[in-house]
Amino acid sequence: MLKIIAAIAAASSLCACATITRGTTQAFEVRTTPAGASVETSNGLYCKSTPCVIPNVARNSNFTVTVTKPGYKTVTTNVTNANLGGGTANLAGNILVGGIIGIGVDASNGSLQDLVPNPLILELEPETPALTAAPNTSPAASPPATQPVG
Repeated sequence: MLKIIAAIAAASSLCACATITRGTTQAFEVRTTPAGASVETSNGLYCKSTPCVIPNVARNSNFTVTVTKPGYKTVTTNVTNANLGGGTANLAGNILVGGIIGIGVDASNGSLQDLVPNPLILELEPETPALTAAPNTSPAASPPATQPVG
């Protein structure tokens, strides 16, 4: 009977562990208007055309995302991490069940964190065409008129 109680207690403490219930990675999603932009991150991850999902990004990552599309301005955005809803619930579970080891593991490996913003939603701004200078037609800029001789 004591073994059954110990097994139930051990299983209960594992249910609260964010490392087990959430994992240390998550999918990172990028959506743009218009679609079809390229995405590259400072940690070497990329996708060729939005909307896209980059799987298995470490939850405790901090990185820069650069979004490009011909004819549109390049956008660079920082992605950080924060302890949001799911991680907080798992932390509370660790505290209630008495999982001190679980708290330490979850805090150190990032499983309590979530990427922010996620999804990254951007409205791309069209590039403005370069203005070309009009020819100078002011009288001061005109060459002097020549008078016929003779």
